Amino acid sequence: MAHDLSLATRCTTHYAGLDSPEINEARLDLAASLRMAARLGLSEGICNHFSALVPGQPGLFLVNPYGLAFEEITPSSLLICDFDGHVIAGEGVPEATAFYIHARLHLHKPTAVAAFHTHMPNATALAMIEGEPLAWAGQTALKFYGRVAVDEQFNGLALDNSEGDRIAAAMGDADIVFLKNHGVMVTAPSIAEAWDDLYYLERAAEVQLKAMSSGRPLKVVPKAIAEKTARQMRDGNAQSARMHLASVRRVLGF
Repeated sequence: MAHDLSLATRCTTHYAGLDSPEINEARLDLAASLRMAARLGLSEGICNHFSALVPGQPGLFLVNPYGLAFEEITPSSLLICDFDGHVIAGEGVPEATAFYIHARLHLHKPTAVAAFHTHMPNATALAMIEGEPLAWAGQTALKFYGRVAVDEQFNGLALDNSEGDRIAAAMGDADIVFLKNHGVMVTAPSIAEAWDDLYYLERAAEVQLKAMSSGRPLKVVPKAIAEKTARQMRDGNAQSARMHLASVRRVLGF
């Protein structure tokens, strides 16, 4: 929700090949993820941001511009930025925290090809309670078993590089971090896998909250079974994620 956009500046350096077929596909995938997130109620106003490394262009990433709701995003409206706060291509600027969080995550986590940050309601609700967010009581949640970190230190808005560095450090080798009192960040080696994880993370959080609201104890899956199920879910996950995002693109007409 940062409104200090002073970090973003235009860059006059020329980058060749920013309209390759691979980059155009990444634009389509990222825009489709943003649009479907809006359709499913996972966005928050004109805030929150999805980013992805630009294929074949080290040090550059795609990100949605500040001022547009997720449902307004088109492939061509996505910005290309570098890690130093320069807008390389596109109209407008990103929200300031998109630089301070996303650029630092992409810089420090080479496996984070895509990074999706939202305040989606159910997952964020779990980030607001004491203790571990996920209770490992539902099959969908087990998709994330052993892949989640928790950042307990809320410092207000992320408006400097040190905060982005701290969040990246808090993630460690995890793919997902619950930012306490804030929201969630999902990282993945592809846009499709980030979308797939974001979608199922919110579904897992939703059904857990429904179960918790019954007032009855949760039936937690034993550790050995949780580990086994998580391994089973990881087999073929990348292919399933690609098929999931392909279905999103068909639904949206992308």
